[in-house]
Amino acid sequence: MTLTLTPNIPDPDGFYDMLLAAHEGLSKEDSDALNARLILILANHIGDRDVLRAALAAAAE
Repeated sequence: MTLTLTPNIPDPDGFYDMLLAAHEGLSKEDSDALNARLILILANHIGDRDVLRAALAAAAE
């Protein structure tokens, strides 16, 4: 299993704009909570523990 670590999002600037818009007007605490929920939703979508472990390792580098 290999993680895709190269750019792979169509219209990455558009996605970044959506992400920023989701955080607009939120307090630091609410923004952190949104990030945590997003991480858990995406982790649940992935579902594969080996992929999640590899992603955690890559993020920690």
